[in-house]
Amino acid sequence: MAFNPNELEPQFNEQRFWRKLRANLRRAGKDVIRHCLCLYYAAQKPETPLWAKTVVYGALAYFIIPLDAIPDAIFVIGYSDDLAVLSAALVTISLYVDAEVERQADRSCGSGLATEKQKKSDGESLFFLSLETKTHGPEVLDVK
Repeated sequence: MAFNPNELEPQFNEQRFWRKLRANLRRAGKDVIRHCLCLYYAAQKPETPLWAKTVVYGALAYFIIPLDAIPDAIFVIGYSDDLAVLSAALVTISLYVDAEVERQADRSCGSGLATEKQKKSDGESLFFLSLETKTHGPEVLDVK
């Protein structure tokens, strides 16, 4: 049975997911973005079971939906509840987050996540630049 994430409408919608991801790159932070991408790519794997995909799309829906326990508009702490939900989902489905899923997430995030040294020097600018330009990662950039 093929799983279509858009069946969870209006809670989860791929187009809204990518739009929110791109629109909130700086405000959400690297951890939130990478957690979202790991969850998303794990759910794309055919061997990921339906229960795990449901957990993923529930967490991603929480990220998308503007009604949060802590509103995203609050500077600094606005995405802390999203990070908690995304982290719990990652722990729950951790068996399905393999090295390939992490590579896909890192590729989408850009080379700024490659090493700790890069992160500390110019990783932030590389990370944000790669998601905002039209030269990296079709999953991120082909959003309309």
